This record gives sequence, C-alpha cells and structure tokens, in this order.
Amino acid sequence: MSPIKVAPLGALLAATTALAGTPRTFIDARTNTLNKTDPPFSGSVKVGDTLYISGQIGLGPDRKPPQDVAEEARLVMEAMKNQLVKAGMTMDDLVSVQFYCSDVKHYDAFNAVYRGYFTKEFPARAFLGSGGLLFGARFEVVGLGDSANLNQRPN
Repeated sequence: MSPIKVAPLGALLAATTALAGTPRTFIDARTNTLNKTDPPFSGSVKVGDTLYISGQIGLGPDRKPPQDVAEEARLVMEAMKNQLVKAGMTMDDLVSVQFYCSDVKHYDAFNAVYRGYFTKEFPARAFLGSGGLLFGARFEVVGLGDSANLNQRPN
C-alpha cells in the first residue's frame, strides 16, 4: 500500500473518531414508543456542525400529495426548510441534497419551484428517478446542512 492511498483513509478515520463523542441533537425526534403509527425515524439529526435531514415528502393536510405538481414541490421544499429552521439554519446552509422523483417528467416543474428557495449558490444535488414513493408522493428529498459558517454571516 502506498502512503498516498492510506492518507485519505487515515483522515476519514480521524474525522469519524472525532465525531464519535460529539453530542447529537434530534429534531422532530421519535423514539420506539408504544405509538406504532409514528414512522421509525427522526426528522433530522445534528452532529457537530452537520445536519442530517431524513427523507421529506410534500403532503397536504389530508396526508395526501396535492394534485398540482408545483404545489407538491413547494410542500417538499417547505418540509426541508422547516427542518433547517428548527436547527437554526437556512436553505443556504444546505450543502447536498438528493431528490427522488416518481417520474422524471416532473423535472422542469420541480426546478421552477426549487430555484426560488436559495439566495446564494445551489447545493450539490442529485435528481433521481425512483419509481413509486410512499403515500403516492412524486418527490422525496434527503439532505445535509452545514452550520459551520453561521457566525460569519452579515447581519
């Protein structure tokens, strides 16, 4: 093994070890309680400066996706935004997102909504055709936020 190949692995192991003792903050936390109707995951988990956001979908008050594709895209983006706000962050703190879409024909309609949620550079992103999603949703998003630069923002 050459030292060049070992160095990145060593850095990864050092970073993982450093985070091992870092406290976690659970947002929209769920536990394995007697209420078995709650989904078995928390909305997001913050470890250090990183926010790990669980899959968010855009359902209406009736727990169904709206008929309008743009409205569903807005709801899924609002769900993502709400997780960030609860962690003291904004959409501009997203560094990576993955969107799953039941039919990629909705790509342009989704992007028309998506663009309006950022004031700075867009995060890294994947838009993946997935087939069927839970509850008949067209979109599901997972993401990573980084709060390391929060105190460097202008007021």
